[in-house]
Amino acid sequence: MQFGHMKNEQLLPERADGGEVIAMFGDAKLVKTIDSKYELRGGSKGDRTAAQEWISMFMHEMVLTFQT
Repeated sequence: MQFGHMKNEQLLPERADGGEVIAMFGDAKLVKTIDSKYELRGGSKGDRTAAQEWISMFMHEMVLTFQT
């Protein structure tokens, strides 16, 4: 892949279902909603596990809700 010429919007869409995509783990999206809550949306069990591990290291104070 060539990232030098890609815009950020192509890597992570700015908005997804009313929120800002913070990170993606496979098909799981970590989203900050309009009301400043965090949701983990979609993905397989493995995707969600990877997201939870990342969150525990880098955003351990976050309260997370799940949406499938």
